Amino acid sequence: MSAKAGPREWLGLFVLLLPTTLLFLAMTVLFLATPQIAADLRPSGNELLWVNDVYGFMMAGLLVAMGTVGDRIGRRKVLLFGAALFGVASVLAAFAPNAGLLIGARALMGIGAAAVMPSTLSLISAMFADARQRATAIGTWAASVSVGVAVGPLVGGLLLESFWWGAALLIGVPVMALVVIAAPLLVPDYKAPGTGLPDGLSVLLSMATLLPLVYGVKEFSKSGLTLTAVLTAVAGLAFGVWFVRRQLRLEVPLLDVRLFGNRTFSGALGVFLLSAIALGGVYLLFTQYLQLVAGLSPLESGLWILPAALALVAVSTLSPVLARKVRPAYVVAAGSLLSLVGYVVLTQVESAAGLPVLITGFYVLYPGIAPTMALTTGMVIGAAPPEKAGAASAVNTTASDLGVSLGIALMGSIGTAVYQAGMGHAPAEAADSLSGALATGSFVDDARAAFTSGLNAASVVAAVLVAGAALLAVTLLRRVPAAGTAAPAASEEEVPVSV
Repeated sequence: MSAKAGPREWLGLFVLLLPTTLLFLAMTVLFLATPQIAADLRPSGNELLWVNDVYGFMMAGLLVAMGTVGDRIGRRKVLLFGAALFGVASVLAAFAPNAGLLIGARALMGIGAAAVMPSTLSLISAMFADARQRATAIGTWAASVSVGVAVGPLVGGLLLESFWWGAALLIGVPVMALVVIAAPLLVPDYKAPGTGLPDGLSVLLSMATLLPLVYGVKEFSKSGLTLTAVLTAVAGLAFGVWFVRRQLRLEVPLLDVRLFGNRTFSGALGVFLLSAIALGGVYLLFTQYLQLVAGLSPLESGLWILPAALALVAVSTLSPVLARKVRPAYVVAAGSLLSLVGYVVLTQVESAAGLPVLITGFYVLYPGIAPTMALTTGMVIGAAPPEKAGAASAVNTTASDLGVSLGIALMGSIGTAVYQAGMGHAPAEAADSLSGALATGSFVDDARAAFTSGLNAASVVAAVLVAGAALLAVTLLRRVPAAGTAAPAASEEEVPVSV
């Protein structure tokens, strides 16, 4: 029987949840500030895109390297480094006098976030030895991620009502200061026994794999299948093959790629990835519908999203409790099927008076992803040895970021194709996008109808993806026992990997 965590561990969990919420809030908090930044700093169009994108880009590209470094030199050390860097970079970004410095500061914030994210999740797995408590803690961690994403636009809107755009960045400073002060008192350090510094070439190869791959996906989501998107993605995949081959030869690899031969590890990641792809793209179209079709302000849109986020928090907290009595695979599958119902509802949204149907569908599908977030994360961590929890948590978070980016690229392309097909009769600017039609004031009703048709089509694809996630869950994860989310014995699940 594992020792149960006490008050100190639960206080430590609270300290770890604060930066987790903040880091995902920081991904969306500047969305509403973009017009003010454009007016104040006068960036080019490309610079303005990088202001928002470089943070998530750097974060995704460095997660695996940072997670493994934490396993080797100490997870709390990496957490404190990342928190301090994020706080300092937030101040630099808030007071940046030009777009170039703002982009550089946002990149530093992304590096800090990459250090903090896997450290929080892997420290939780080390702090809570009891399977039930660990499942509850990881479920709460997953809920904090969603809260950050959901309340980012709301917090940004509230701050911009009274302050300048930099105030949206300064909220990270007191949070990270609290982490730097409280973590050494409440969070124990952990590092893998008997390991030295990570292989330097492997660190570089992991970055050379993920940075071009993430960039290629993001470029595809903005500009379609361009030569730049294809070449960067291919380069990332080529470095990825080199990275995998090197890991299989090293006695102590940066990332033990044989973990992917464990059906619990790979199955949980697959379910999570499919769900993230479905949600990422539809979430973008959903928020655009609220503002461009329904005519709501950003703050009003944030308030409409908030109840769904609170429901997700509740379901994320309850999912580990239910998984004590029911196999986690079936809890995850049930949540995926609930999301499926929500996506089907979104296929019926109309441009005229469609807001009630849109909100109903979203309020059904959004909490449905909670069991996937809460339980598959625990399965990924539980399937890895304790000394590799940092790397496993980094892979989990990378899958989330890549899934959302792929979702935006896929669903955005579907929505755009359907929109443009329905607007072939309109002038060029109106036919290109709904925002263009609204700017010119021409064919507005047709444009809103075409955009809604794109949302309907994307929702059909999302429904197919979450149906696949449900099937994958009951196929690959059914052997995970109901008492928590511990992985089955390696002898039953391990599959040899060769490259």
